[in-house]
Amino acid sequence: MSNEKPATLKPGDGADRTLDVLRFERDALRAIFAPKSVAVVGATEKEGGVGRTVLWNLISNPFGGAVYPINKRHKQVLGIKAYSSIAQVPEPVDLAVIVTPAPTVPGVVSECVAAGVKGAIIISAGFKEAGAAGVELERKIAEIAHGKLRLIGPNCLGVMRPRTHLNATFASAMARPGTVGFISQSGALLTAVLDWSFRENVGFSACVSVGSMLDVDWGDLINFLGDDPHTHSIMIYMESIGNARSFISAAREVALTKPIIVIKAGRTAAAAKAAASHTGALAGSDDVLDAVFRRCGVLRVNSIADLFHMAEVLAKQPRPSGPRLTIVTNAGGPGVLATDTLIALGGELAELSAESIAALNQVLPPHWSHGNPIDILGDADPQRYAQALEIASKDPNSDGLLVALTPQAMTDPTETARRLSAFAVTRGKPVLASWMGGKDIVAGEAILNQANIPTFGYPDTAARIFTLMWRYAYNLRGLYETPTQADPASAAAPDRERAEQFLRNARASGRTLLSEFESKQVLAAYGIPTVTTRIATSVDDAVHSAAAIGYPVVLKLHSHTITHKTDVGGVQLNLADADAVRRAYRAIESAALAAPEPPPEGGAHFLGVAVQPMVKLEGYELIVGSSIDPQFGPVLLFGAGGQLVEIFRDRALALPPLNSTLARRMMEQTTMHKALLGVRGREPVDLDALAQLMVRFSQLVVEQRWIKEIDINPLLAAPGRAGIIALDARIVLHGADVAEEQLPRLAIRPYPAQYASPWTSKSGMAVTIRPIRPEDEPLMVKFHATLSEESVYMRYFHFIQYNQRVAHERLTRLCFIDYDREMALVVERKDPATGENAILAIGRLSKVHQSSEAEFAILVSDAWQGHGLGVELLRRLVQIGRDEKLQRIVATILSENIAMQHVSRKIGFKLQRVESEFQAELDLTGA
Repeated sequence: MSNEKPATLKPGDGADRTLDVLRFERDALRAIFAPKSVAVVGATEKEGGVGRTVLWNLISNPFGGAVYPINKRHKQVLGIKAYSSIAQVPEPVDLAVIVTPAPTVPGVVSECVAAGVKGAIIISAGFKEAGAAGVELERKIAEIAHGKLRLIGPNCLGVMRPRTHLNATFASAMARPGTVGFISQSGALLTAVLDWSFRENVGFSACVSVGSMLDVDWGDLINFLGDDPHTHSIMIYMESIGNARSFISAAREVALTKPIIVIKAGRTAAAAKAAASHTGALAGSDDVLDAVFRRCGVLRVNSIADLFHMAEVLAKQPRPSGPRLTIVTNAGGPGVLATDTLIALGGELAELSAESIAALNQVLPPHWSHGNPIDILGDADPQRYAQALEIASKDPNSDGLLVALTPQAMTDPTETARRLSAFAVTRGKPVLASWMGGKDIVAGEAILNQANIPTFGYPDTAARIFTLMWRYAYNLRGLYETPTQADPASAAAPDRERAEQFLRNARASGRTLLSEFESKQVLAAYGIPTVTTRIATSVDDAVHSAAAIGYPVVLKLHSHTITHKTDVGGVQLNLADADAVRRAYRAIESAALAAPEPPPEGGAHFLGVAVQPMVKLEGYELIVGSSIDPQFGPVLLFGAGGQLVEIFRDRALALPPLNSTLARRMMEQTTMHKALLGVRGREPVDLDALAQLMVRFSQLVVEQRWIKEIDINPLLAAPGRAGIIALDARIVLHGADVAEEQLPRLAIRPYPAQYASPWTSKSGMAVTIRPIRPEDEPLMVKFHATLSEESVYMRYFHFIQYNQRVAHERLTRLCFIDYDREMALVVERKDPATGENAILAIGRLSKVHQSSEAEFAILVSDAWQGHGLGVELLRRLVQIGRDEKLQRIVATILSENIAMQHVSRKIGFKLQRVESEFQAELDLTGA
């Protein structure tokens, strides 16, 4: 993200309307969460009425602002002067809470817009969850409010901000202040959680009931809470995801700094149906949702208890670096229970090192378990616990520690807890505890909790929480692992025009199904190896093709109408001579003509055969594919392939686009991955080559948007250097009833290749200016080594040490960006002497949350300053701003940075001095 501070645009020169829009977008959510005045539309004195409860909650929890009841029939409500409409309120209203019947809400929203209200919470029910009439009401509300009023709801409980005492809900009590931001799609569940929180002494930075998310969605709220310094973690109860791209974009950004923990209802078909009837929205495929959460670093849990457990442990303890847990216990049973749960959920028991076992032998009785779990026996005193834990904590094979205690006659739970508190911070390893029992262990639990060691009533619960911690850490690591660069020999640009031509030809002939031959040609255009294939339209053609290829061969049905050839007897294998080819050709022809489904009018099932070499199957049959999810668009699949693919269902899903790291993550999620690593003396498959193939396949799916379904099955992956090759392929296109603008949208914006192009400086230096990629991290490390202290100071307004600038965690955020949120262009040059690429400059355009403006920042290597790179970068960033429909671009420039001031003026920015800085601004609305 850009480190520049946003400039303050001054009114004048006809820019007032633009300013109003920008201020509205930036301030609207702030008006909902920190209003200076609130109007309750539908306030009433009726006992038990929602309007009465909301008004009473607002006035009985002073938030520092005025409250105005709106009631057409009464001059006072609860002793407060009431107004017949929001237009009659004597001062501007920041927030309107609407509790009137659903049919009246569009009119109320219209009045709010006319009165300049910035935000509204629609508590009223009876919208899309009630059927078609409710859907139409929502459409009207959205049309009236668009661009003028931000809305939470309808059909929601409201919003709480405990720290400021704002209670704009009809809940029965105000939450305690704390650091957890809780967003719920169920108002009733939110009230239940609030009730539970009082007993457990849990506090919240904000509680938001979103209802059916007509306007403000998950992404808006995650962004807001991500920027909120009082929110340390975000918990979500979700029934439907709504705007998928908004959620993914916000979650990917915020998850790097604040845990996002989701409980998503609707895992089963029955639950998904109930969720859909509740919210009036599609619940989406549950497996795809899991893939989405993994992709953006979100942790999914299955119970409300785990929601709060994870918020606690992630706040108190470090994330584990691996799945290996060491268990220290004074009884065998708890250790066995914890082990069962750990293994069942994908964790591992740490294998004690020889050094650890030797050290434990020195301090433990002879009959200790001599392994993990470390059973230190029932007579263990606090000293023995402390010695065992100290040794276990130093074991390099362990990623986390679980200490279990059962209160036996010789046990001292309180003193043991006191001794263990010293291990609360254990070199990046989380420490969890399970103090089992009743009143005897209460004091010990309190000591551990005060020391930031989370405690659990049962060891299996603690083991489950450890595996969730590891899964969370694993997901996050996928966000910042640097992908490997593709092998230059295999990284040739795809032949997009050739691939598109096959798709155009099929669509022009009214077909949605490509033949196997056409499908393989599309794959080949993207550098995916395919088996040699020849089309034969007669018996003699087939014999001639088989002879040219060499026996044995395979014959497959060539058809534009039958997609699963094996199902109709359309595949004949291991044909050793010409007679076998003749028999196979006739058998396939007869099978196709006897197919149960008639061919389309004017068409035919049988168009000939495809002749291929019989590939010796010394390898693994895989499947790589893609299909359309109604909420997330194209979804990728990888797993075990072959004819029984739908029986074994060993597969992983992911969202495109992929890089090499994400491709490897897909493989790791399958059982087949263990075989690919090499089993029973077999060499491993070249996983780097397989990952790069999956990256190219992902690129094909991203770029060829007319493809509805595609799969390679089988994709043969042979051990060692034998290679990877597609033996069969199938592509289905969207039909003629789908217009280009209706094609499914990708959930994650792909690499914006349209912004990459060559450029030559006035001095004749040839470079490429392109958007940054995650793979650029090594080049960025070298780039920062070329910067002087002065250049660093001019860019960041203070000096940052080189090792801090090139820290992996920092460069990850600069290289692995969300192109919906920001755009970073790098100037890349290939050294003619060495052939190595180097980054000479970088320019960044970062969108400001909840606004139509962005900040720019530019940094040029000292050796290449004065070559026009800064001017060209800023010119391109401004054009990108226009392409992305931004209204304004701003920057803050130090007064001594004369060069950047000159560059900004040259591109058309207006500069205004504010103390020791210049505020640069460019209005894009008139361009």
